[in-house]
Amino acid sequence: MKFMKLGSRPDTFYTTEAVRSVSSEVSSDLIVQVKGNRYLLHKFPLLSKCLRLQRLCSEIPKTSQHQTVQIPDFPGGVEAFELCAKFCYGITITLSAYNIVSVRCAAEYLQMTEDVEKGNLIYKLEAFFNSCVLHGWSDSIITLQSTKAFGIWAEDLGITSRCIDAIASKVLAHPSKVSLSRSYTRRGRDDISCNGSEILIHKPTTKGWWAEDIAEFGIDLYWRTMIAIKSGGKVPGNLIGDALRIYASRWLPNLSKYMNIEKEIESDHELDSTQVITSKHKLLLESIISLLPAEKGAVSSSFLLKLLKAVNIVKASSSTKMELARRVGIQLEDATVNDLLIPSLSHTSDTIYDVDVVRTILEQFMLQGQSPPTSPPRTRRNFERLRSRSAENVDFNFQESRRSSSASHSSKLKVAKLVDGYLQEIARDVNLPLSNFLAIAEAVPDFARLTHDDLYRAIDTYLKGHPELNKSERKRLCRILDCKRLSVEVCMHAARNEMLPLRVVVQVLFCEQARAATAGGHITELPSNIKALLSAHNNPGKPTASFSTNATTAAEEQLSVSGLKSPKSKVSTTLKPKLVENEDLDENGDEKSSKAKTLCTLPNRPKSMFRRLCSINRSYRTPSH
Repeated sequence: MKFMKLGSRPDTFYTTEAVRSVSSEVSSDLIVQVKGNRYLLHKFPLLSKCLRLQRLCSEIPKTSQHQTVQIPDFPGGVEAFELCAKFCYGITITLSAYNIVSVRCAAEYLQMTEDVEKGNLIYKLEAFFNSCVLHGWSDSIITLQSTKAFGIWAEDLGITSRCIDAIASKVLAHPSKVSLSRSYTRRGRDDISCNGSEILIHKPTTKGWWAEDIAEFGIDLYWRTMIAIKSGGKVPGNLIGDALRIYASRWLPNLSKYMNIEKEIESDHELDSTQVITSKHKLLLESIISLLPAEKGAVSSSFLLKLLKAVNIVKASSSTKMELARRVGIQLEDATVNDLLIPSLSHTSDTIYDVDVVRTILEQFMLQGQSPPTSPPRTRRNFERLRSRSAENVDFNFQESRRSSSASHSSKLKVAKLVDGYLQEIARDVNLPLSNFLAIAEAVPDFARLTHDDLYRAIDTYLKGHPELNKSERKRLCRILDCKRLSVEVCMHAARNEMLPLRVVVQVLFCEQARAATAGGHITELPSNIKALLSAHNNPGKPTASFSTNATTAAEEQLSVSGLKSPKSKVSTTLKPKLVENEDLDENGDEKSSKAKTLCTLPNRPKSMFRRLCSINRSYRTPSH
């Protein structure tokens, strides 16, 4: 840090009965009251350098030995006034980045200009400020921080703007250098005197960064500084993003404690305090968001979604919320499920998480690109025989043109997996409407889901958490599920899942049978008894005559059921427990027939479906009575 000493006389100020005086052979003749503090001084040294004191004394009639001047609104307080007074007496004072703003404002108030005396205090302060303070990184940082206490004075004198310009110029000269960090000066001595005193230069041994230093600013100074840095156009967007992340982590900690603050408020005073805190955080958030770089990836999706959570907590403006949602949508593929779990604090919704904003994010994401185009059709024989150098160039250009859309396709695959994981989390919310769940699930294009295992798990979780769903709602929920894209393990689970609609279970069984048949070298046709079951399920009012054992369909039925029980079929292991349940029915045909009729009248559930299949199978093996 740089400093400057003015004056050569020793300090002779002293205090007697709450009055500050200066030792002198000359009697004092001036009383100055500064914010309740009294100074017993002399007119000559003060009035010879302070034009304002000259005017004040001339306006006040002299009624006694001491003339009294009151200065209630003195900038900088008694400390700054005493430094100015000591300068007038020639007493040694030390100026640095810590006190130069207060002394400069005090000197301006007292009008200690060159018109009053050459080499006056304002002139010396400006020379020190421009030649020393603004040239140092730490001095500029400290000085700018101290301007906050002087508001309009520092603005009018140009101190604030000059410090901001100095800081920005240093960052623009070395945007990624670590040598600008003030953390060096915190770990060692680098005091440099501007008038010939000792010089000790500290050599840094550890690294720091400029963003850590400016993160100490209040949001008003920080915003102005970052605007100056961004306007230079030399700092990469990722560095701007990192700087904003550091600042947010410094000033936005533990906002979750304000989530239920209204419920804990016990008095109007606490309500006013909470509103002030929330208002400050709201301003801070909106300012940070306005500084976000436009480049994709300059700020991580995780950081953007944390800002979005904070926006919900402090109830920032809807425009701020939409801007964040738009930015997240541009790079949604980089987010995680936990990032998307944004608490809902809306008074109109009882859901745990803000599903609407995630829908908006998905809509923004889908606007970013289309699915990749297919390659131009060509046979391998013609390709190998007719391929020429010009054809290679055409193919290369084609591959280059589809690179961006292919990247978009890859992003959609990642987002589909992300959405299915998100659905599994929000499905546990008992207050989540079915329409909201489906809106999120259907926002992902069909081609993006290579497997529906995670989607099935989400549906299963939702069904368990919402047992009150009726038959049509369950069908509507499961309509988004493609059984052909389920793994063997998930199919086995679905076949035993009594929460699923009957039609879905039948589809799962058929897909499992088809998969097993394909593995054996052929594909078995859908069994006619399952066809009949589906027909009956679609037309519940129609008699289930297709389940009878008439001669015209006996051979086809027998073949289909045997296909289901083929050892090659995985579904045989699924049906085995159900077959054992009714094994005792084989001893009595009449009992079996009556039981079969009874089972056919049971509700359409997976267990009922299994018993029907078992009954039909046994009816083909044993002649009916």
